Amino acid sequence: MENKLRIVATICLIMACAFAPSALSQASEAEKAFHRGTDALRNGQFDAASAAFSRTIALSPGFAEAHFNLGLVRLQQGAFDEAIASFEKSLVLKPRLRGANLFLGIARYRKNDYAGAIGALKREAQIDPANSKVLMWLGVAQLAAGDATSATASLDHAAALNPTDVDILYHRGRAHMLVSKESYEKMYHANPTSWRVHQVLAQAFVEQDRLDEAVKECLEAIQARPQEPGLHEELADVYWKQNQLPKAETEFQNELQIDSESVSSMYKLGVVSIERSKPEIAVKLLTEVLTRSPKYPDANYQLGRAEAQTGNTSAAIKNFSDAVANGKADPETLRQSYYQLAQLYRRAKKMEESQAALSAFMRLKQQADAQQSQKLQDKLSRATQMQDTTQ
Repeated sequence: MENKLRIVATICLIMACAFAPSALSQASEAEKAFHRGTDALRNGQFDAASAAFSRTIALSPGFAEAHFNLGLVRLQQGAFDEAIASFEKSLVLKPRLRGANLFLGIARYRKNDYAGAIGALKREAQIDPANSKVLMWLGVAQLAAGDATSATASLDHAAALNPTDVDILYHRGRAHMLVSKESYEKMYHANPTSWRVHQVLAQAFVEQDRLDEAVKECLEAIQARPQEPGLHEELADVYWKQNQLPKAETEFQNELQIDSESVSSMYKLGVVSIERSKPEIAVKLLTEVLTRSPKYPDANYQLGRAEAQTGNTSAAIKNFSDAVANGKADPETLRQSYYQLAQLYRRAKKMEESQAALSAFMRLKQQADAQQSQKLQDKLSRATQMQDTTQ
C-alpha cells in the first residue's frame, strides 16, 4: 500500500505543480524554492523537499499548493500530525484544492482517526467523483471503522470506474467477504437450527472440499424444506463432484419437479445424461436449454456431444460449429469443439473441412501448451528467486 500511496502522491504532486507559475508570478524567489521542493519530492529527497517548501511558505504564506506539497512530504516521512496540519491549511486557503482532502483522509486513516478520514474522503469524492482511488481509500477507511456495508458500496463504485485495479479488487473482495460473514453470523444467532444455516454450512464445506460433510448439511436442509427451490440442485452438484452420477441425476430431476423453469438444472441434467450414455434425454434437455437461453455457456458444445452419441452427425456438426462461433466459449470448449468437428467431418467424408478443423485444434492446443509451459517456467523462476533470497 505504501508504494501505491507514493504513486498517487506523485500524480497529485504533478497536478499541484501546474498551479505554481500563476500563483507565484510575482515571487520569483518563492517560485524557485517551490520548484526545488518539487524536484526533491519527485526524487524522494524528503528533507530537501521539506526545507524548500517551508522556504516557499515563508516567502508566500498564502500559497495553498506549497502547504499541500509540504503535507505530502510529511506524509511520506510518517509525520502524520504535521501532514494533517499542512493539508488542513491548504484547504483553508483553497477549499476545493484537488487531492488535499484525499491525502488528509489518508493521513487521518494512518492516525487511526477513521471518522475524520471518512469525512475528508467523502469531501474529496464530491470534488472529484470519478476518481477511483478516492473511493478506494474511502472504502478502506470504512472497513477499518467496521462499516463493511458502506465499504462495499464505495469499493463497488471504485471497481466500476477502474475494473482492473488489483488494489481496488482486493479491498472490494475483502469487503464483500466481511459483509457475508456478518450476515451469516447474524443468521446463525437469530436461528441456529434454520435450514438456511445448513445450506450455508454445506456451501462452506464445498469450498473446503469436504464433500461428505457438505452432503450431510444439504440433506439436513432438504429434510427441513423439501420443496425449497435450489436445494436439490446444490445437493446434486456435490454428488456430481463426487462422481456419484446416479445420485446427481436423481437430485437434478427432483429439482426440476420443484422448479421446472430451472435452466441450470436442465443443462446439468443434460450433461450428466451424456455421461451416463443417455443421449436422447440429453438432446431433449439441452435443446430446451437453448430454446430458453440461446447463448447459454457450453450448451451448443454439450448438445453436439449428445447428437454425436445418437449418431446424428449433421446435427452434431451444426452444434459444434455453433459452439465455435460463440465468442464467449472458453478455450477448452473451443479446442474440443474443433477436435470433434475434425472427427465428424472425417466421418462424413468431408476431408477438407476435417483438415481445417484439425488444424484449428492443433493451433489452439499449441497455444495452450505454450501458455502452460510459460506458467511452469515462471513458477520455477519464482521458486529459484525465493531460494536465492533465503540463502
